[in-house]
Amino acid sequence: MMRRRGGLVRMAATTAVIAGTAGAVQHHQQQKYANQAAEQQAQASAAEAEQEIARLEAQQAAMAAQQAPAPVAAAPSGGIDMEKLKQLGELHTAGILSDEEFAAAKAKLLA
Repeated sequence: MMRRRGGLVRMAATTAVIAGTAGAVQHHQQQKYANQAAEQQAQASAAEAEQEIARLEAQQAAMAAQQAPAPVAAAPSGGIDMEKLKQLGELHTAGILSDEEFAAAKAKLLA
C-alpha cells in the first residue's frame, strides 16, 4: 500500500499558494489600470487647459482690438488749427522762428 503523507495538508497549502498568487496578480493589475486611468485623465486635463489658455488669449486679443483707440480725425480743411497756431506763436516768442518764417507758416495755416 502506498502511503500518502500530508495529502490533505499538502492540498490545502497548494490551494493557499495559488489563491495568494492570484490575489497578488489581481492587485498588481488593478494598480496598473488605475495608473493608466490617472495618466489618461492627466493628459486630458492638460489638453483642456491648453485649449482654455488658447481661448482666453484669443478673447484677450479680440478685446484689445475692440478697445484700440479710434484714429484721430483730421481737422477740417476749411477750419483753423488753433493748436498749431499756438505752437507757431510759442516758437516765434522763444526766438526759434524769425518774423519772416513765422509770417509764412501763419499764412500757410490760415490759407
